[in-house]
Amino acid sequence: MQRRSRGINAGLILLLSQIFHVGINNIPPVTLATLALNVWFFLNPLKPLYESCLSVEKCYQQKDWQRLLLSPLHHADDWHLYFNMASMLWKGINLERRLGSRWFAYIIITFSLLTGVVYLFLEFALAEFTDEPGFRRNCAVGFSGVLFALKVLNNHYCPGGFANILGFPVPNRFACWAELVAIHFISPGTSFAGHLAGILVGLMYTHGPLKKIMEKCAGIFPSNIHYPGQQHHFNSSGYSGYQDYYPYGSPGYPEEAPMNYNAYTAGLSEEEQLERALRASLWDRGNSRPSPPPYGFHLSPEEEMRRKRLHRFDSQ
Repeated sequence: MQRRSRGINAGLILLLSQIFHVGINNIPPVTLATLALNVWFFLNPLKPLYESCLSVEKCYQQKDWQRLLLSPLHHADDWHLYFNMASMLWKGINLERRLGSRWFAYIIITFSLLTGVVYLFLEFALAEFTDEPGFRRNCAVGFSGVLFALKVLNNHYCPGGFANILGFPVPNRFACWAELVAIHFISPGTSFAGHLAGILVGLMYTHGPLKKIMEKCAGIFPSNIHYPGQQHHFNSSGYSGYQDYYPYGSPGYPEEAPMNYNAYTAGLSEEEQLERALRASLWDRGNSRPSPPPYGFHLSPEEEMRRKRLHRFDSQ
């Protein structure tokens, strides 16, 4: 293990600021552990990026399979880490509350491995069909493939509404595809195949056999990871206010009171949360108050009216 060279990591500082504004006690345990693990490996990478990134040449041809484990946990720089983990924070709070911590941890582990496998298959197929060996050498690193898979899940469980993609409202069911294209217009150096692999893994879970396979596999372990049921409360704007029913409520286990994680996000979309986090973390100079308001907890009347006007464009 080698430490990253010292220096000012603005993205890491911004991420930590956002986490503390949300409140560590308000972040579910698996989400918090995922954030901490990625930050740890950013500061103390096990191997250099070139030795941990995922490619057909290194992983399949040279049998370096440990890259399947290493690549999701390493990031190219502090801003790569920030944008991935800020997205993980929001998605994790929503999904872990809905699915339960055990199942969500199971999903994170499965998606991390399976996204890498699908990525290798896509790059191998491209190399074969185009007769271009460069695809075998394309090396990807980062957690964004898993995040695209989680975004598919989030949009599946909250099908109504719109996502704001580059200023255009896009129906949630198409948001992942629109974001896939938009990201590669904005940042062409990102891994298109890696993000596409995440979407395909998410679809395998929501519309394919993956969820049933995971349930079957969970049943062979003594601890038996159960898939928690959900109760949905429907209103005119779509699904909201859902509650989880966990297996821990059975005799011998104290039943846990559900936590309202909407209080931590203030009902804002992912884009609005990032905007507020940036303003709060950079201590908006135009703010006459002595300190910025805690992220996601208090809204002024003007901000509350703005949030209600934009509610139908919320991405999740």
